[in-house]
Amino acid sequence: MNMGTNAASTADVNKPRVLSLDALRGFDMFWIIGGGTLFQILSRCIPGSFFQAIANQMEHVPWEGFHFEDLIFPLFMFISGATIPIAILSKLESGTPKKDLIWKTARRMILLVILGIIFNGTLRSGFANARYASVLGQIGISYFIASMILIHSHSLKTRLFWLIGILAGYAVVQLCVPVPGYGAGDLTPAGCINSFIDRNFLPGRMGQGTFDALGLMCIVSASAVTLMGSIAGHFLLRREIGTWRMLGILASIGTALIILALVLNPFYPVIKNCWTSTFNLLTGGISFLLMALFYLIIDVWGLRKWSFFFRVIGMNSVFIYLIVVGNLVDISHTSMFFLGWIVNLLSENAGQLVLVIGNFSFSWLLLYLMYRKKIFIKV
Repeated sequence: MNMGTNAASTADVNKPRVLSLDALRGFDMFWIIGGGTLFQILSRCIPGSFFQAIANQMEHVPWEGFHFEDLIFPLFMFISGATIPIAILSKLESGTPKKDLIWKTARRMILLVILGIIFNGTLRSGFANARYASVLGQIGISYFIASMILIHSHSLKTRLFWLIGILAGYAVVQLCVPVPGYGAGDLTPAGCINSFIDRNFLPGRMGQGTFDALGLMCIVSASAVTLMGSIAGHFLLRREIGTWRMLGILASIGTALIILALVLNPFYPVIKNCWTSTFNLLTGGISFLLMALFYLIIDVWGLRKWSFFFRVIGMNSVFIYLIVVGNLVDISHTSMFFLGWIVNLLSENAGQLVLVIGNFSFSWLLLYLMYRKKIFIKV
């Protein structure tokens, strides 16, 4: 991890386009560290179709289908990919050797894989039944794959070929390679090729029992979302094409990907847990549209004040993920210490609402203090 206030970091913070990415990343993380839970409790406190409709979107689809909750992880990977051209191309242009960039990216991947294993509770429970697949590990490996493609070829056309190859190749494997006892094209939890590969080649405990939604094939597929992000980042750097043309390109790509996913869905369903190519197309398409929207509002229209709330979260996203989601610090204990007297006066649902708001508020204040001190923890 790198914790610092160096000039490069400060400059990055002040880049308008990085403001858009930080705000979008913070918007994404908001739902992970309390936003989703907030709306679920609100739906119980305030019965009605509005809060209930949002609350329903805050739960993962069991298998086939799509909810907003299913977008959060791939959107983060997409944003991570969008930073690749910004981070790597400038270094290549300044004369940094490719081998140095490869080692730096590989080191980042290794660190994220290790953090992911720790996040899964391995140090607490031991290695006997450890889960090695993780959210952080998938982010790290997918970022490495997308970065290697960019480092070895700056061509947008090459990246598009790689993207099409990953999506098409993955679809062929899922639909055409037979699984013993199930045949080819079986996209059930037990019969999909992902499950077969995880059962036979993924060490340790699997998150879903017979397979892992963050398993070996899912990592390969997820790299396509990160690669899509790097393509979006390519257009963000192309100042010469003009702002409105760039926004039009991002929006057109996003719309086309969503339409393609919906057209293919009856034959090749959108399934997050085995990360089908149609899931990549749908989430990638939505991510393109969200990036265009945030860029339009923050960087074109100059409406930035509202985004500060999200940028504070987005600039220390991995840190807050480990702290809040990984429970490395018991924020709920702090909330109960200060707000317990209020909670005890309220009904169960109202008390939970106060605690959720307290948990999020204390988390955000911690991030704000880090922001003020220019402490940005990066991997």
